[in-house]
Amino acid sequence: MEVWNTTIVTHFIILGFPSLQKLQLLLFFVGLIIYLMTLSGHIVIITIVRLDLRLHTPMYFFLSNFSFLEIWYTSNIVPKMLQVFLATDRSISYAGCLAQLYFLITLGTAECFILAIMAYDRYLAICNPLRYPILMNNRVCVRLAICSWVGAFVVNVPPLVSLCKLPFCGPNEINHFFCDAPPLLKLSCRDPRKAETVNFIVATSVIVSSFLLIVVSYVLIIVTILQIPSAPGRQKAFSTCGSHLAVVTIFFGTLMFMYVRPTSSYSKDSVNFNKLVSMFYTVVTPMLNPIIYCLRNKEVKEALRKALMGRCVLLPKAGNIPNRGW
Repeated sequence: MEVWNTTIVTHFIILGFPSLQKLQLLLFFVGLIIYLMTLSGHIVIITIVRLDLRLHTPMYFFLSNFSFLEIWYTSNIVPKMLQVFLATDRSISYAGCLAQLYFLITLGTAECFILAIMAYDRYLAICNPLRYPILMNNRVCVRLAICSWVGAFVVNVPPLVSLCKLPFCGPNEINHFFCDAPPLLKLSCRDPRKAETVNFIVATSVIVSSFLLIVVSYVLIIVTILQIPSAPGRQKAFSTCGSHLAVVTIFFGTLMFMYVRPTSSYSKDSVNFNKLVSMFYTVVTPMLNPIIYCLRNKEVKEALRKALMGRCVLLPKAGNIPNRGW
């Protein structure tokens, strides 16, 4: 009978970037600035979506959900990373490491689902404009958001269980700046191929299925847009998708590189490069997403301009909120 957990390791040591020891203080301040910018950017998006009545549509409802996820996604990684840069305490408990990994993959999965839902929303808005208010009403939006959250937590239980069954008896040094699955599996005292397979299947299923839904949605969107006779009409339709496409390209590009491949393919020589890619999708990308939406989306820019000028439209009293799709 298999023992649930026979580990004798009580904590792990996160090495961070050992080759950059002389730059640790600089990395800390750069990371802190990026983290504060990330939090500020996503809080701004959530706030203006909440305050500006014109943004009370399904697209911006899901955007505010995505921003909320991004806040927790980056907060799960960056504070501990900054602590490692200061070299005050590089250790993390066994339970804390598993929790960080579980929330990383869960929040990442929820983001994949939300981005796929946003693509589906754009498909309905452009390809079925007359039925759109019925197909994407308040109740549907809330249910889709809840399903993306609950589904993300449920689908990642098997990888967590398979990891918990592995014994860890030393060494306990994780050659990364957070508890990620590939470097953690390498520390197991038992052959981790079963856990690697489970991780690979779940990650591939989530990422590929979400990406395929996005691709199919945009293929149908492009076909519909090309049938619009006027150039201004086509440009307006494309403009509603530009920000989302940019975020999808960056987000899924890095995720596919990191997780849609067997863990055994990670070589010792590629560790530093994997860290760089991980730094991009866990730290840099969450900072870029609010900038992309603010710079490329006219409605968000206008709402932000009005908010900065102190003329943002305030929410009406409870009970008088108009039905604007969510």
